[in-house]
Parts: sequence; structure tokens; C-alpha cells
Amino acid sequence: QVQLVESGGGLVQAGGSLRLSCAASERTFNTAIMAWFRQAPGKEREFVAAIRWSGNTYYTDSVKDRFTISRDSAKNTVYLQMNSLKPEDTAVYSCALRQGLIFALNTQQYPYWGQGTQVTVSS
Repeated sequence: QVQLVESGGGLVQAGGSLRLSCAASERTFNTAIMAWFRQAPGKEREFVAAIRWSGNTYYTDSVKDRFTISRDSAKNTVYLQMNSLKPEDTAVYSCALRQGLIFALNTQQYPYWGQGTQVTVSS
């Protein structure tokens, strides 16, 4: 059973930066897609970004040019560098893992999830 543990959330002012980390308990990186989702109060969980084992990435439009997803296979860890944060980025951010090559944007296609970390951006 893969376990994912996020860290790095917090409170930041608009325009600031945060880096989230997600550590996986097993060495599944070579065949996995890692993704970040977020859920704001009263809203459904939405896709943010994903990275394939090969390094290919995919972002939702609202975070392109502001967020960067990366991975360190030696540490079984994926990162989400968030710059130029906006109040609308406030949400609980969760990492997720699925096996395969196809990027997936819906939550049902990810069997493994972390517990989430709160990101709050003040205006």
C-alpha cells in the first residue's frame, strides 16, 4: 500500500511563494504519475498539475507560468513550487499517485492520496 505524506503548506500573502512536498512510501516512481489536486471551501476537488516518471508535466490553465511541479526519484518525492500566489489559490492541496502513462485529470483515476496540506493566501 502506497502512502503519501504532504508538507509545506501555510499562510502567505498574495504574491508570495510556497513549496509543497509529497513523499511516497515506496519506490513506485519509475512507473507512476504523481499529481497535485486542490479543494477550496465549498468547491469540488480540482486538478492542478501532474508529472510523469519521464519528467513530462501537465498543468491546469489557472496555474501555468506560476506553479512548477518536479520530482526527485531518489527521494521518492514530488514538489509543487507555487509562485505569485493569489487568494483564489487558497485550498487544501493533496498529492495523488496512479500507475500508467496517461495524465488523468479526475480524482477517480488516482487510487492513492495523501492527507492534504492547507494553503492560505491572504489579500
